[in-house]
Amino acid sequence: MTPSQLDVTFAALADPTRRAILARLMAGEASVTELAEPFAMTQPSISKHLKVLEGAGLISRGRDKQRRPCRLEAKPLEEANEWLEGYRRFWENRFQALDALLTELQAEPAKTRRPKRGEH
Repeated sequence: MTPSQLDVTFAALADPTRRAILARLMAGEASVTELAEPFAMTQPSISKHLKVLEGAGLISRGRDKQRRPCRLEAKPLEEANEWLEGYRRFWENRFQALDALLTELQAEPAKTRRPKRGEH
């Protein structure tokens, strides 16, 4: 994923309404009217959110007679997840190193530990 594609994906995901729309679309395709139902927004406002999601490649719109159902397109999310995975591995390695150090310190006999200031 190129940095600009990643930017577009994360910009689209930055809005809670758009994240809620994507969460709804995980259950299956839906019309604009169906997507607008849970929100206190006009249909044109929801349409603006849908255009952002569509521009980011996160949704696509089909044609079914008079309906234009929206469906989730997971590819950009998969690519964003792959990018985030590197950071998850980084932090996992850090936590494993910390766990190893804590285990080592706990196993060390109390006599070999240096006393803290004020301890005798």
